Amino acid sequence: LIDTGGIEPETKEIIPAQMVYQAEIAMDMADVIIFMVDGREGITAADREVADILRRKEKELLLVVNKVDGRKLPDGFYDFYELGIGEPIPISSTNQLGLGDLLDEVVARFPKSAEADDYDDDIKLAIIGKPNVGKSSIINALLGEERVIVSDIPGTTRDSIDTPLERDGVKYTLIDTAGIRRRSRVSDDVEKYSVVRAIASIERCDVALLVLDAEEGVSEQDKKIAGLAHEAGKGIAIVVNKWDLLSKETDTMRDYERRVKQELSFMDYAPVLFTSALKGQRLPALLDTAFAISQIRSMRVSTGQLNALIQDAMLMNSPPSDKGKRLKIYYVTQIGVKPPLFSFSVNDRTLMHFSYSRYLENRIRDAYGFDGTSIKFVFRERRGEQ
Repeated sequence: LIDTGGIEPETKEIIPAQMVYQAEIAMDMADVIIFMVDGREGITAADREVADILRRKEKELLLVVNKVDGRKLPDGFYDFYELGIGEPIPISSTNQLGLGDLLDEVVARFPKSAEADDYDDDIKLAIIGKPNVGKSSIINALLGEERVIVSDIPGTTRDSIDTPLERDGVKYTLIDTAGIRRRSRVSDDVEKYSVVRAIASIERCDVALLVLDAEEGVSEQDKKIAGLAHEAGKGIAIVVNKWDLLSKETDTMRDYERRVKQELSFMDYAPVLFTSALKGQRLPALLDTAFAISQIRSMRVSTGQLNALIQDAMLMNSPPSDKGKRLKIYYVTQIGVKPPLFSFSVNDRTLMHFSYSRYLENRIRDAYGFDGTSIKFVFRERRGEQ
């Protein structure tokens, strides 16, 4: 179900004009188009212009007259027949009148061969970050067409938009999220809704691309957004966009990457990519990296190899102890993927200090990669043994 921003055919303003363009793409993708008009206002010149656009689409069309709140049809209702789109269907969205009949008409017009799309095999890729860092521009550059509204006005993407993309036989679903603002600046219901939807997009993605503005670097807000993806256990890559705007020296990229890794030290496993959506620079690398990360997130390590690795790690660096009691690790096994999840059988969970857990994580990463994904540990005490 694709909701467009409203069509004003002759407008010259930036946002409404781009809404028209986005609506055109939505209409081309649609099986059924609902043309909604205002029953109280009656037929307008703009209605006639939109009707002319729709008739040229050769799509299944439904003319829906909203704001018909009572049993009596409003004056001018039958004027909508002039639009030449068929019989007007009266509804009231506010009072939820006529919606069941409308849905019946929609379903009746679905293509007979249509089947539910199966996105289970797609790599779901969420583009996340602050407003106005170039998230929508990156998606448009990857697609080669403007499917997502882009302007210099921060926060022009109000909602999450899913777009399918196939490259080299790999299917992706690109999830463009509304920019996540600091909560202190979330002042209206629309912005609050956008934040909720962005968080939901992170929850259902496989890989998140955290987009940074090259000129601004890593902000506190970027750290919070990165933390959401990290805590959700998602695959993550850091995308430094607008790289073309920075003056370069020999080690500029290396030094910048080092600073990013320092600022986001809790997810230093995430690769750092440098792009310019405006110039189309290094964009294919984003999809290649997302594909590689999605494969790594599904990787399993055999129990025998894993236990041999952990035993060697304990010989190299003895487990911590407290009051004469030393941590013992009896057994390790991988119990999950997406993200990789490892279960440790230990004598006392309280002895597993964060620093030692991080040490074991780094040993596993060094041995098996796991670049671009968090890995999770659970520690279970073996009963009867101390």
